[in-house]
Amino acid sequence: VDQVELAAIEQAQALFKTDYHVNVQPYSGSPANLAVYTALLEPGDHAMAMSLDHGGHLTHGAPVSFTSKVYNFVQYGVNKETELIDYDQVREMALQHKPKLIVCGTTAYSALVDYAAFSRIAKEVGALLMVDMSHVAGLIAGGVHPSPFGIADVVTTTTHKTLRGPRAGMIFCRPEFAKAIDKAIMPGLQGGPHLNTIAAMAIAFIEAQQPSFRQYAKQILTNAKQLAYSLQQEGFRLVANGTDTHLFLVDLRSTKYLGQEAATVLEDINIVCNKNMIPFDENKPTNPSGLRMGTPAVTTRGMKEKEMEQLAAIIGAALRNERSVEELRAAVATLTKKFRIPLHF
Repeated sequence: VDQVELAAIEQAQALFKTDYHVNVQPYSGSPANLAVYTALLEPGDHAMAMSLDHGGHLTHGAPVSFTSKVYNFVQYGVNKETELIDYDQVREMALQHKPKLIVCGTTAYSALVDYAAFSRIAKEVGALLMVDMSHVAGLIAGGVHPSPFGIADVVTTTTHKTLRGPRAGMIFCRPEFAKAIDKAIMPGLQGGPHLNTIAAMAIAFIEAQQPSFRQYAKQILTNAKQLAYSLQQEGFRLVANGTDTHLFLVDLRSTKYLGQEAATVLEDINIVCNKNMIPFDENKPTNPSGLRMGTPAVTTRGMKEKEMEQLAAIIGAALRNERSVEELRAAVATLTKKFRIPLHF
């Protein structure tokens, strides 16, 4: 089992072209993030991260998260006009609160994150920088998204999402933080590693180093841009006017549905996405104003730009009640029949 774990570590370093220390034992992204906080912060320390309702993650100090009960998180967000991160505001907040740790990384933000800008702010206030790359790890591995390595002090990630591996987590860090982070994972937070998952991670990292994975990552972005554009042509407003990543948010306030209702309508015709808050949302998280959509799964099935146009047309018809549920289900079935789920028999 030691050989399996070492293989996963070596393949992770090769995949992301880094000599950072790697811990492949976290069960998922949330435990990975908590381990970093445990290692680098004391209870009550100040930290900064992106607000959940502006695109951050629960474990980035959201009020309902355990992380906010242990650490003193200050939340930054996006500019109301551009719906993009306001780095001047982030700097002002950092200068005011003097956090020990700044976290960047998103779960529902469609623009690129400027890791170098965050690094400059962190250095100015004497903070450490942690990048949570869970959503874009596969895009980074595929060479189509900027890399945080060499910039951040610590990088956390899941290994599913765009990386297309098993559901697990991983922590990369500069050597000086290795001992504290390893202790935070075991015995601090976990009783032992899931070696079956770590073996699968090693295989996933090898697969992600193949030329076909680079093409997959490139197609994810192409599909996301095409689906976003096609939905705009269908009359939907997108947060931040589109996407530079694998996902985007659809603003539903001009339609008859809110997020929960719209997600249900689409699930009824076998299109699965999730309700999501949009920046400055006046509706509740249980039925917010947006939908979050992404393209990794449909790209894995082999769909390309033409299919994104067809998907947008089906989504538009569904949310405008222009065709019956039976008709739309049939349209989805016709499309998916041509693009089987890999290894689906």
